[in-house]
Amino acid sequence: MRARRTAVLSVLLLPLLTLTACTGATSSSDSAKPGAAQGTNPLQNPDGTKPGLLPITSATDRKAGVDLITKVKTADPGPRTGYDRDQFGPAWTDNVDGIPLGHNNCGTRDDVLARDGRSVEHKDSAACVVTAMTIWDPYTGKTVKWTKQQASKIQIDHVMPLSYDWQQGAAQWDKAKRVQIANDPLNLIPADGSQNASKGDSGPASWLPANPAVRCAYAVRWAQVSLKYQLPVTPADKRTMLQQCGG
Repeated sequence: MRARRTAVLSVLLLPLLTLTACTGATSSSDSAKPGAAQGTNPLQNPDGTKPGLLPITSATDRKAGVDLITKVKTADPGPRTGYDRDQFGPAWTDNVDGIPLGHNNCGTRDDVLARDGRSVEHKDSAACVVTAMTIWDPYTGKTVKWTKQQASKIQIDHVMPLSYDWQQGAAQWDKAKRVQIANDPLNLIPADGSQNASKGDSGPASWLPANPAVRCAYAVRWAQVSLKYQLPVTPADKRTMLQQCGG
């Protein structure tokens, strides 16, 4: 009789246990929601330390984006004469003052890959060196499984390209400030290598990400960098930036 009651009780409890397990699985999948995978709204990430570049979709946020871009000053570009990547310091140096992640004993490239990647793997003998990850590329809207063996598949984009910075005023800066903008996480987005190559040193009037959903967020990030470093953009670039957010 006792064995029969135990069997009945097990049958009655089975649906409840199954429901509890499903509920638990739903709760644990929060980190896999699109927003979590894609990163952070740039309006909520003014220093660039949070991951990714989340598309801006709400009317309220798009208006806030327009308001921010409106503050950006404009100027025609100066000459490219004298520009060299070395003018902005060694590539991905950790030896930089006054920006987040500087002097943390990791190179800037690895810092930014670790910031935006998921399931990040590191080289055993070098805790900073990212060797594999999954990352959502905002410029194409695709999720990419990346390994260091295919390093160029994901490249680090300078949102405001260094040559552009040079022509808009950075040529007159001291070298320390140029090293800052070259390594500031606010100005760095890991993205599809072919997108980064096609962009070159173009401003928004000449190049925008292939993924239309992220273009307002991209324009806002440009504005954030421009305002932080008091660098103007060209009039055509500002018009294009405003248009991306409906301005």
